This record gives sequence, C-alpha cells and structure tokens, in this order.
Amino acid sequence: MHANDQTIFALATGLLPSAIAIVRMSGPRAGEVLKAVAGELPPPRTARQAALRAHSGGPIDDALVLWFPAPSSATGEDVAEFHIHGGRAVLASLTAALSSFDDVRPAEPGEFTRRAFEHGKLDLTEAEGLDDLIHADTEMQRRQAMRQLGGLLGDRARQWRAQIIEAAALIEAGIDFSDEGDVQGDLMALAFRKIAELHSEISEVLAAESKSERLRDGLVVAIAGAPNVGKSTLLNRLARREVAIVSPHAGTTRDVIEVHLDLGGYPVTLFDTAGIRDSTDPVEQEGIRRAQARVGDADLVLWLDDGRGEARPSWPDGTVWRLQTKADVNRTASADAGIRLRISAATGEGIDLLIAALQQFAADYFGSSEAGVITRHRHRATLQDAASMLQCSMKPGLEPELVAEELRLASRSLGRLLGRVDVEDVLGEIFGRFCIGK
Repeated sequence: MHANDQTIFALATGLLPSAIAIVRMSGPRAGEVLKAVAGELPPPRTARQAALRAHSGGPIDDALVLWFPAPSSATGEDVAEFHIHGGRAVLASLTAALSSFDDVRPAEPGEFTRRAFEHGKLDLTEAEGLDDLIHADTEMQRRQAMRQLGGLLGDRARQWRAQIIEAAALIEAGIDFSDEGDVQGDLMALAFRKIAELHSEISEVLAAESKSERLRDGLVVAIAGAPNVGKSTLLNRLARREVAIVSPHAGTTRDVIEVHLDLGGYPVTLFDTAGIRDSTDPVEQEGIRRAQARVGDADLVLWLDDGRGEARPSWPDGTVWRLQTKADVNRTASADAGIRLRISAATGEGIDLLIAALQQFAADYFGSSEAGVITRHRHRATLQDAASMLQCSMKPGLEPELVAEELRLASRSLGRLLGRVDVEDVLGEIFGRFCIGK
C-alpha cells in the first residue's frame, strides 16, 4: 500500500509527562480504529468521554475522543483525536493498540501538514507560514508567520496567476482571430495592458525595502574588542546568565559564543568573540580568525574600548558602535567623540540604555516588516522568475505564440510558489523540518 493510503498517528502535544496528551490520527481507517478502541464513533466535532481498550480488551485509559470526517478536517482526510492522560505508560499502551491495526503506522515528521497540503487545505506558502509559526521565538516572528499562514503571499499569487491566465486567454483569442485585424489588435492591446500592470505590481513587491526574509533568522550583533575589555562580562549581562567564562587572563575566549535574545519582540543573535590582538598561540590565532570573520558578517558590531586606546580594525560592511567599558573603574569620561555609550557590565551601569538602543536599532533595521510579503528566499527567486517571463512577453515584435508561451511559463512559476506544480524536490526539505505530530 502507498504511504499516503495508510493511516498515520502521532503525539500532537509536548513532552511527557503532562496533564493531557493528544494523539492525532489521519487516514482511511481512522474512523474504524476509533470505533474499535473507543467502543463507538462520536458525533462529528463533538468531544465524548470513552473508556479506551486494546484488542485484548484490557483498559488503556479513560479519555476524551473526537471525530472529524473528511473532508472537513485539518488534513482533508478522516481524522480522530484521543485526549488521554499524559503519562508515558498511557501513551505507550495506546500506541501499541493503534499499531496493532493493519495499515496503521506512526507518522513521519511533517506528514500531517503535507497531507493537508496535498488535499488542498493550504498552499505551500501557508505551510511555510505554519513552519515559521512553530519555530517563532519572538512576537514579531509570530506576527509575520501568522500573516503568511493567513495567505498573505498565497492569496496574491493566486490573483496574479488568474490575471496571467486571463491575459493568455486574450492572446490565444487574438491568435484565433488573426484574420480579423481589428479584433486581434484590440485583444492583444488589452492583454498587454494586463501584463504591464501585473509586471509592475510584482516588481513593486520585489523592490519593496523590507527585511521580512531576515526576520526569520534575526539580527546578528557581534561583541568585539581587544582582550580583557569586558566582552564576556557584557555577554553574560545581556543574556542574564553565565554563558561565557570571565577571566583576567587574556585569550580566555578562544571560540565564538552565541546567544539568542528577544529584544522588544525582535530576534537578535549575539556573538562574543575572541579578543583581537597579535598572538603566537595557534589556537588563539584560529579564534581571532573566526572572530574577524563573524564580525565582518554582523549587522551591528559593539566594539568595546576600556580606555587603553586599542586601534579598531576597519570593516567595510556593517555598523560599528564604540562602547567605553569599565565605567565603574574609570570614572573619567572619554573625550573621544566616537564613543556612543559608557557602560559597566560588572555593575550594570549604562546597560539599560544599551538595551534600549539595541531595540531601536532592530526596529529601524527591520522597518515595517508587516508590509513585507516575501519571507523566504524561495519566494523571491520564484517571483523574480515570473517577473522575468512577463518582461520577456512584452518584447516588441514578439510573435503572439511566443507571448503565450512566456505567459505559460510565468503562470508555472507562480504555480511552483504555491506548490501546485513541479515542486516535488522542495517538499521533503520543507515538511521534514516539522514536528512529528504536525
């Protein structure tokens, strides 16, 4: 039997033990199995208490069961849910009972969502939005994922595709009426107006200054400076836990230490790097090389200066803030106009101001991400393909048959965006990131 014809089940809630655990089942045998284990099939979408029993007749648990017949279910198939007590032994007993039925098996990661996609319950952009929602760590990531799950890009792509099909129909009609010059000319002119308007709209989306794609990964901030200027102490202060070793000995930090923070709803990845200096230690040299590479790729660099006047390397990209550290020890304010803030990671002096400045930087960097339609590189690449095809279709003197072919290719690109054509190679990658119960 094909895998899609089998009935699957999985734990749909968190780690055990817990007060309640939900086991979800989807597939052609879901109703039959539910009736056998629970004793009866409850009314659709109505919770019923049931004494769950194994094939042998032995009791499993006193639980709630629900029944969602196809197609009115999350996956578009028959779906059953078992709301059991969240003990490991209870789940193990129910799993054994369900597995005893022929063609019933545990689900693979993302298999529930993939079946929902294959039954037309959501398109690929909405499935990606669901994936982003599952992995969202901050409020802004959650909002963006909810918009994508709600069809932010998918709905527009369907509208664009419908407009391309309309323009292609006009081109085809113009070809059919090629012996009637006036009719053909009117149809072709109308088609090209539609194509031009559509190309302009997609181009505006591609050109919009939005960091929505980066919001999924977060802002990258590197803490850099000479040895012993307080980099690790600042990292620990911002993380509010001991994540880096603090030592008076130079060269303690040999590798890049990474911490993920939520600053005002924006995701920020903070890097503590090795002290940058001349060193003969090969291990420290490798740490410095890695530090310089990370600093060069960062969106923002916090260059710490404890007043000894170390020269800061010059990086071509990114923004650099100079922070004077150890303000609790050195009470003399620096006369250097390049110093942005005076802080003491040991006492907390100036840290609140630094956090506020970082939050504002993140807000300015991401801008109005709520206006962003594109949230993944795949979205951008596919829309660029569609826009390119539309541009080609408007070349002066192009034969109507070739215009129709370019429009067909543009429509196909949007179909790939939605996951309706030619996307088998990306489905495994996308759905494989989901949880087993999703």
